[in-house]
Amino acid sequence: MKLSAPELLPLLKQYFGYTSFRPLQEDIIRDALAGRDTFALLPTGGGKSLCFQLPALVRDGLTVVVSPLIALMKDQVDALQASGIAATFLNSSLAPGEGRARLRGLHNGEYRLLYVAPERLMLSGFLADLQRWNVQLIAIDEAHCISEWGHDFRPEYRQIAELRAHFPGVPFMALTATATGRVREDIITHLKLSEPKCYVASFNRPNLTYRVVAKNKPYDQLLDFLRSRPRDSGIVYCLSRKATESVAERLSADGVKARAYHAGLTPAERGTHQELFLRDNIRVVCATIAFGMGINKPNVRFVVHYDLPKNIEGYYQETGRAGRDGLPGECVLLFSAGDVVKQTSFIDDKTNPQERQIAREQLQQMVHYAECANCRRSELLAYFGEIFSADGCGACDNCLSPRATFDGTLAAQKMLSCVYRLREKNGFGVGLNHVVEVLTGADTEKIRKWGDQELSTYGIGREHSRPEWSAIGRELIRLGFLRQTTEKFSVLEITPAGRTALKERRSFTLTQPVAAPEATTRHVGEIACDEVLFERLRELRKRLADERDVPAYIVFSDVALRQMARNYPERERDFARISGVGEKKLREFGEVFLLEIAAHLLTNPRQMFADDSFTAPAARPSRLNETTQETLRRFRAGESVPQIAAAREITPGTVFGHLANALEAGEPVDLNQLVSAEAQAEIAGAFQRTGWGNIVGAREALGEKYEYGLLRVCRAAAAKK
Repeated sequence: MKLSAPELLPLLKQYFGYTSFRPLQEDIIRDALAGRDTFALLPTGGGKSLCFQLPALVRDGLTVVVSPLIALMKDQVDALQASGIAATFLNSSLAPGEGRARLRGLHNGEYRLLYVAPERLMLSGFLADLQRWNVQLIAIDEAHCISEWGHDFRPEYRQIAELRAHFPGVPFMALTATATGRVREDIITHLKLSEPKCYVASFNRPNLTYRVVAKNKPYDQLLDFLRSRPRDSGIVYCLSRKATESVAERLSADGVKARAYHAGLTPAERGTHQELFLRDNIRVVCATIAFGMGINKPNVRFVVHYDLPKNIEGYYQETGRAGRDGLPGECVLLFSAGDVVKQTSFIDDKTNPQERQIAREQLQQMVHYAECANCRRSELLAYFGEIFSADGCGACDNCLSPRATFDGTLAAQKMLSCVYRLREKNGFGVGLNHVVEVLTGADTEKIRKWGDQELSTYGIGREHSRPEWSAIGRELIRLGFLRQTTEKFSVLEITPAGRTALKERRSFTLTQPVAAPEATTRHVGEIACDEVLFERLRELRKRLADERDVPAYIVFSDVALRQMARNYPERERDFARISGVGEKKLREFGEVFLLEIAAHLLTNPRQMFADDSFTAPAARPSRLNETTQETLRRFRAGESVPQIAAAREITPGTVFGHLANALEAGEPVDLNQLVSAEAQAEIAGAFQRTGWGNIVGAREALGEKYEYGLLRVCRAAAAKK
């Protein structure tokens, strides 16, 4: 089915309140309407759901959405119904009478979308029903659950592929927010997708700030963090069920409304706690990883990992629950070496050798992320095979407050020498803990049994504590001088590079361990607005949502409220321009919100937001690096961006990133060399409408006429005026 953009856009505005698509959405939708299998990897908040929801409105028939969580089904169906879309779900939470009523509606063709759990799909009676319901598309949400290499493998997902035999002519759509190359291949193979068109969006979430903080009295650290954000809601992820309950109880006692969420609670308890959070009746959910997959609460402002996650995929998806509305979100990981030991002990308890190997590899990658001194955004994106072209993101602890380095030559030589001599003497490798015990002169049963106290490296490292030596060892692993195996027993081995460095007495510069970061005022994606009016509109939204027995964001998102509190719409046609205002919401809520805004203006003056609240990154603590200086030199000599990119064998996006970094560091850059004065004014106008931190929104408002890199340069230039 061929539809031109103008034919899709009216539906997008009518039902969802948006005037343009996000990156890749339109292409995915067109392929689905053309009957092609598709694979879509879009980041959390990237608009995955629209990819199957809009096609369901274009043609007759039913779109079946396979979803792993009951809460996710209810959440999305509530939102669709609030927008005037006929959708339903079938799962075990329904009373018998309610389930039968929905089945009658499906038999009568009353619904466009049906959400269902994978376990129900292959029931013989249900399969027979599906074949009578004119199924036009089968969408598999959270598709990474089908892969053993994914962070949330679910065996029941494997049976979905059997639907192929029953619906040979129906297109399949697999969607996920997180998947490495290996997981992507698994998804396509196990779902038997036929020559699928694959779409992979950027994993970058520019509105999120990433920090790793040394864990020290973690509850006090958490409480201080929450008290500094008294109006914000968020999720605190803990390793154990007991920890979620303990932390939630202590927070409640200290005046922070919180509840626990874990698989040990009854379904009713989990549902109640989740509903309290979705409706803003509590601020914090303390949860295990059982909570959150697909939860569509857009105004989660922070995610705190109280304990070390098992793997980067899980960490990325959990942090991705912050800032789904495009407004700022903070992601904080409390890290200690003790957490590594805990996770390792859990891995050692696994009986399946392959599971142990996968888990060890994943944990090593997670520890590498936590301890690295590089830009955290770059590290995350690199894990998923994406290159972050800028020199630094300006929105993680390592970019905002680079950690100190020290001359670690002697320490590195001692560590490498100890690993080498232990293998030479014993004929086998040992784990990192044993190496540390030898270096610090410990008196353990293993050391006595193997006679390792006779080694020349025994006790030569007493100047460092055991945690310090462990951190040094892990950094040498990251740097490639040591290797940690992932077989049955995890042991250290010196690499060829390590042998060479030891033999040549090479010098080493090591990084100090993570510590508490300095505060920063940067809030990427913030929309400046009348904060008094925003709070007033939030209260109105809460009342309306409670009357309808739905979460507040089903009425309007925080983004919509901030636009209202910034633009002060006076008429329906002005209100209709607000993001997320479709026809049904305009009819249902337009008048009451316009009256509230008018009442506010009777006693409060309008505020002006010409410059918005975007704060450019502070000037970098060091001079521009050599590669940025070279780009700047060529640009000032009159070379164009394509010429510089070709001459230096880099992408134009990287050139734009260098120029933006130069501006942010205080260097003058002539914007007229890049773009005309008229275009500069057009770009500035788009930023003023969408917020100076919202590059994605500005580009969409401009019809994607300008590159992201150019928009970043224009924004950096405006911040310096």
